[in-house]
Amino acid sequence: MSDDDRYRAPALDKGLDILELLAGIDGGLTQAEIAKHLDRSPNEFYRMLDRLQKRGYVTRIEGDRFALTLKLFGLAQLHAPTRRLVSYATPLMRELAHRTRQANQLAVFDRGQVVVIAQQEAPGYWGISIRVGSHISLFDTGSGHVLLAFSSPERRAMMISENRIDRSKDIPASLANRFQRIREQGYESMPSAQTAGVFNLSAPVIASDGSAIAALTVPYLPLVNVPDAPDMSDCTHMLVETCAVLSDMADTGTKQP
Repeated sequence: MSDDDRYRAPALDKGLDILELLAGIDGGLTQAEIAKHLDRSPNEFYRMLDRLQKRGYVTRIEGDRFALTLKLFGLAQLHAPTRRLVSYATPLMRELAHRTRQANQLAVFDRGQVVVIAQQEAPGYWGISIRVGSHISLFDTGSGHVLLAFSSPERRAMMISENRIDRSKDIPASLANRFQRIREQGYESMPSAQTAGVFNLSAPVIASDGSAIAALTVPYLPLVNVPDAPDMSDCTHMLVETCAVLSDMADTGTKQP
């Protein structure tokens, strides 16, 4: 008998299966649909769904559909290193948005996924916004590229093996060839694979060992109605400056005065 079988906890596995399934579904699922997705009998999930609902992890919507609440997200925000990083980054992100007149977001790698942990809106009346808590691609976003590029080969292999969003488990050759250039110039600059007309400018928040603990990204939009707005080159320079300050703060554990 393997260790995986020896220490099984069927009820816990069932509850986690439900949470992981609902995390990837918009609009919720009925009890029967959950059972179908998990290839089980609907009756097996009645008590588990009842307990998850009473503990605040799921809620009923539209009568008979179950969806995740924000409780798991709230628990994640209590994780001390993430909370501390966000507290350091928030005033710097606000200043960066003001200087560049662009939005920006902070993302980290967590258990196979790139997760947005902080977002700063653009100061103007419109810009690109990504919800805090969103999971974004490892392979075709600036944040993902930076997190991969500023990692050791061993950690990079681990990140790819844990990844659940991107279907491929192999780094595309074109991306692997970019890592050295990203490290040399200190940032990534690439057209958005998700939104036409947007350029992702991403730079790393660096730990003392040279690895990226986070990526700060400006989804750059040309502001044709603001004549004195910084251009993409200026925004990139400001982004790299901000990440250097945040890297020092994160490494020493001290905030700016």
